[in-house]
Amino acid sequence: MDQLIKMKKNIFYIVFILLFLFSKNLFSEELEIGISQGTIKPTPIAITDFFSYDVKSLKVGKDISTIISNNLERSGLFIPKDKKSFIQDNESLNKKPRFEDWKLIKTQHLVSGTINIKNETIEVGFRLYDVLTQKQITGKKYETSINNWRRVSHIISDEIFERITGETGFFDTRIVYIAESGPAGKKQKRLAIMDQDQSNHRFLTNGSFMVLTPRFSPTSQKITYMSYIDRQPRVFLLDIETGQQEIVGDFPGMTFAPRFSPDGKKIIMSYSDPDVGNTEIYTMELSTRRVERITNNPSIDVSPSFSPKGNKIVFNSDRGTRQHLYIMDSDGGNLKRISKGVGSYFTPVWSPRGDLIAFTKLEGGQFYIGVMETDGKNERMIAKEFHVEGPTWSPNGRYLMYYKQSRTFVDSEGNVKSGGESKLYMIDITGHNEREIVTPLEGSDPAWSPLLH
Repeated sequence: MDQLIKMKKNIFYIVFILLFLFSKNLFSEELEIGISQGTIKPTPIAITDFFSYDVKSLKVGKDISTIISNNLERSGLFIPKDKKSFIQDNESLNKKPRFEDWKLIKTQHLVSGTINIKNETIEVGFRLYDVLTQKQITGKKYETSINNWRRVSHIISDEIFERITGETGFFDTRIVYIAESGPAGKKQKRLAIMDQDQSNHRFLTNGSFMVLTPRFSPTSQKITYMSYIDRQPRVFLLDIETGQQEIVGDFPGMTFAPRFSPDGKKIIMSYSDPDVGNTEIYTMELSTRRVERITNNPSIDVSPSFSPKGNKIVFNSDRGTRQHLYIMDSDGGNLKRISKGVGSYFTPVWSPRGDLIAFTKLEGGQFYIGVMETDGKNERMIAKEFHVEGPTWSPNGRYLMYYKQSRTFVDSEGNVKSGGESKLYMIDITGHNEREIVTPLEGSDPAWSPLLH
């Protein structure tokens, strides 16, 4: 029985009708086994253009199909089939799929859809089938403003991803980062934001002052970032939806912008209090601005990150001969070092799943992005470059984004110069499927938003 559910997110609403639901684990066994064994065998999937008798609706339906296809292909877990190979036409598919036709092109899953535009409203429905079992896995309908057709595409992509893999999706998300332009050493740094597929790009600051290390709240569309205005480091809190901005505080000697606690009510940061004399870790309650000191050590403690439950903190410190990763309780107790390898460790970030910690590592003059278990075991490097830094997790904990800077670049006259461009990249935590995230300018310090829906 169809169930009508209304969703409202700030300035728009989405209504979806649940058509058929099955256990998501029922159809995800084959793919999940491949992932757990450390290999990725992409699943073939046929994504048809969404059907309509209206010409205008047909065009938008084709665009939605393209976005879904691009999303799933970019994940590295799916191979969309070439539409030229499709045997069954969309009109007859809208009535009933001929599964033998889809078996002939060797696809494992099939996505069909319908679309209808009425004035400024769009109605979109989709169905996901398992071709081998000849059963429908799920189906939903959405109703929203025509302006939200891209978001509907991402939401459908998330639903398909979750139904097949058993993991939540990451397509209906945004990326905030630092956009850079200008010569090395004199770069203009602006705060910028875009959808995870690089669409809807816009700048949030005008470049008149330097901005650094933006961080998303895990519970809202708010970010913190650090800025130097009149050479004074300040931390700002920006609501992306409303544009409202406020100063969290002035923190002399701050090294990185704060990160949010899992409930979004608190931030954690490292800075050098003039009364203390060295860099320690502090938390601040956003509602009261009450600051609490967490560490108390002569060494430099920086880059704190909460565990998903908020009861643990990972950070890096030079308490030994070089910088290593440490874990402690949220009140500073039960401190222990978890990194055990050679080299120096920086910028640890706890996975949303709670099972891994990502970090930057410098060893033998080479930078790496790596992951390890929370007790320091099974450390492995998944990306490297002359300079690579700043890992940020996708909300489902399957992907990492970071930035790379090459050693040299070629100028407009063909001369090779030092200090290459900074670019954003994403990669699966298995170390496969690394892809450049294309931005209008150079990019650094990315931060991934939580799911918008």
